[in-house]
Amino acid sequence: MKLVRYGSPGAEKPGLIDGQGALRDLSHVVPDLGPAQLSPDSLAQLAKLDMSRLPLVEGTPRIGCPVANVGKFLAIGLNYSDHAEETGSPIPKEPIVFTKAISCIQGPDDDVMLPRDSVKTDWEVELAIVMGSKASYVDEAQALNYVAGYCLANDVSEREYQLERGGTWDKGKGCDTFGPLGPWLVTRDEVADPQNLDLWLDVNGKRMQTGNTSKMIFNVVQIVSYVSRFVTLMPGDVIVTGTPPGVGLGMKPPVFLKAGDTMTLGCELLGTQTQKVVQWKAG
Repeated sequence: MKLVRYGSPGAEKPGLIDGQGALRDLSHVVPDLGPAQLSPDSLAQLAKLDMSRLPLVEGTPRIGCPVANVGKFLAIGLNYSDHAEETGSPIPKEPIVFTKAISCIQGPDDDVMLPRDSVKTDWEVELAIVMGSKASYVDEAQALNYVAGYCLANDVSEREYQLERGGTWDKGKGCDTFGPLGPWLVTRDEVADPQNLDLWLDVNGKRMQTGNTSKMIFNVVQIVSYVSRFVTLMPGDVIVTGTPPGVGLGMKPPVFLKAGDTMTLGCELLGTQTQKVVQWKAG
């Protein structure tokens, strides 16, 4: 299934995309698409629905983050061998784990706002894992059983805050609007091999990133198992899994986003996003 949430920010309704690509309303079936609806049993019940009997949604409503009430928004850094190479970084011996603030989560096509006085805001197309079951000390052999599905993410990053301001990476990763997710949550059964998905990102129509999840240093199974050793993963938690080469930081000289730019990105099976970059404004 391709599960979606649509409507104005804070008032999204649950829906799904049918086999013909049409948006169908799920609000009379489930109250939302949050942790309670992402369990294996709940997803199995949704899969039994006759999509043709669900109401069609007219027009082109805004698409929101496909997961409601995300509890944790975690991320893996330097997880593509070719991205580590472009940044001159050594290959990590263990996954680099950091946190993105849940307050930065937004819809896939909402504007990305530059932080006040930012001069080094960058792009990162990524595969995101969405958890469906509570996971603690999970063996790799069982790790995928805890995953509800996957979605597309843009791990927008302010490099000065991340790398030049001391401390951890987190302060450059969780600024408002820095977590576009969606358009869909694609359930695990529709993604036969999460380690063979093409990703790409354009800025102003120019291809910047091209990659494939086969280049991950730590794959989805390893990530879920590893992270579950340090923090209990809960239904609805999201883990973004690293980015392929082509980020602005890796260019010579580096190139960063400015107001008026447009990012367009996609991942095989998971859809596309488009974000306009806008100047910071209060509130």
